[in-house]
Amino acid sequence: MKHYIFIVFLALALTSCNKELSFENETFEKESTIPCKKDCPKITIDVPIAKNIPIVADSINKKVFSVIKEIVYFEEDPSKANDYKSLVTSFITSFEEMHKKFPTETFGWEGKIKGNVEFESDQIINIKIDHYTFTGGAHGYQGVRSLLFHPQTGKTIFTDEIFKNEKEFKAFAEKEFRAKYKIPEKLNINATGLMFENDKFQLPQNVFYTKEGLLLYYNSYEAASYADGPKELLFPYEKVSQYLKYQ
Repeated sequence: MKHYIFIVFLALALTSCNKELSFENETFEKESTIPCKKDCPKITIDVPIAKNIPIVADSINKKVFSVIKEIVYFEEDPSKANDYKSLVTSFITSFEEMHKKFPTETFGWEGKIKGNVEFESDQIINIKIDHYTFTGGAHGYQGVRSLLFHPQTGKTIFTDEIFKNEKEFKAFAEKEFRAKYKIPEKLNINATGLMFENDKFQLPQNVFYTKEGLLLYYNSYEAASYADGPKELLFPYEKVSQYLKYQ
């Protein structure tokens, strides 16, 4: 009997050890109940949920949620939204409260969040968050966020941590950026109408690992005006591997 129990225990242990981190997208939606004929306020969040390895998955899921919350949460009390269901509810609640004050000016609120696992290796996991929000004004705001994680721990990898020498990569990237966007080497980086802060080239806030290579992605307003749109630069891995800690 003891021998049988030991075999069962061993089998369960081996099964748990063989579990691998996985992701499954889940969708959360909410629409205002205030009657409308068009531009009915609505929010949709389609997000990858990490599963199977609790500690790692929990770390990743908490970070992804916190970033999405930054994008779509407008209430004063952050404790009101601690999961995706309450988050989409709060977005609609914010609209409805605003609508009470300005009933003819607030229709059209919209939130669209789409997340996916952009890249996954034994060294790094990259989750992409594509987002669009409109809460009034001349236009909405669209952008992307890159979230990088250690596969073994689920801890966040910050952009400056992916480079062996960030200064060297930055110098390399500036030359490539100038070549792509036709900015003469001896002129100011903003000479052709770009908007880099302090007139100095900077790496973007979001760097993506993709199947095609390493992508530098500048959201609108980060390096150029809204009208000029985002700027991007893609490097095949063989061209930048010497600069990268993770691949």
